[in-house]
Amino acid sequence: MPLDRAVETYLRHVSIERGLSQHTLSAYRRDLAVFSSWLATAPVVDSDGADRAGGASAIGDVGRLARVDVSEFVTYLATKPDGPLAPRSIARMLSSVRSFTAFAAGEGWLPLDPGTAVRPPKAPMRLPKAIPVEDMERLLGAVSVDADDPVQLRDKALLELLYATGARISETVGLSVDDVTTLSDAAADASGPGPGADGLSVVKVTGKGNKQRIVPLGSFARAAIDAYLVRARPVFAARGASTPALFLGARGARLSRQSAWLVIQAAAAAADLESHVSPHTFRHSFATHLLEGGADVRVVQELLGHASVATTQIYTMVTADMLRDVYQTAHPRARR
Repeated sequence: MPLDRAVETYLRHVSIERGLSQHTLSAYRRDLAVFSSWLATAPVVDSDGADRAGGASAIGDVGRLARVDVSEFVTYLATKPDGPLAPRSIARMLSSVRSFTAFAAGEGWLPLDPGTAVRPPKAPMRLPKAIPVEDMERLLGAVSVDADDPVQLRDKALLELLYATGARISETVGLSVDDVTTLSDAAADASGPGPGADGLSVVKVTGKGNKQRIVPLGSFARAAIDAYLVRARPVFAARGASTPALFLGARGARLSRQSAWLVIQAAAAAADLESHVSPHTFRHSFATHLLEGGADVRVVQELLGHASVATTQIYTMVTADMLRDVYQTAHPRARR
């Protein structure tokens, strides 16, 4: 099987059978393109010590891929003359390659999976960056809302929803109007949406692997979204083709991640915040503020859509630092 054809077959598999998002699919395609390009030019040494210039791509058969190809690719990424990649970036690219080689082995194109034994470099632990509650309130309050300005109404609703749900930016711009709903008391017991003005406002978020989760909406977010839906979204919708997207751009199409990022940057600048604010800042602040307020880590795990509670527990390290500072400041026997 030629390498390029094997890659395309794999990408069709993850797109159709595994249902991965276009964002993830594009990342796999880019990573495997880098791997294929490197194989075509890099001298690789076989396990028996013989030179194999050009690797598997020059040979033209995916069945010639060996563990040394994958391990040397990792070395190349870490020592690139034009700038080595960070450990996290290497880990992501290696994950793409290993997923491909596992698929190739499963299809019988390879006798063994050459990526199994290759491990990424260990990345330094970085605590998520959240901003204080006061700064978040300044940021959200910095968006002036004119009842006749559809852009301001949309931006306010977008920012309030990001902080209220902790959703990723891709999840947020991927929302449809019907994803924002209300759970009546009876429907909530049945874990399904239903009518009821006095029920709980929620948003149905579709995360990685098309996994869905229900996240409550606070009163501020719901009010901002209602104002946007009534007074702003129809203005945007009239400019483009019909779409179920919740957040629309100036031409009536679904708001892009890049446009949403610009909304966040403009709000942060208007709030005169010294710290860098990104879409993930909202997610990190959502989780950190919940834990600081006494929320159970497993509840936060569900709200964030983490597959493992271990991923969520990194936020407990942030709140532990805060608790230590408060303890050392306030407890009479902790002072030195």
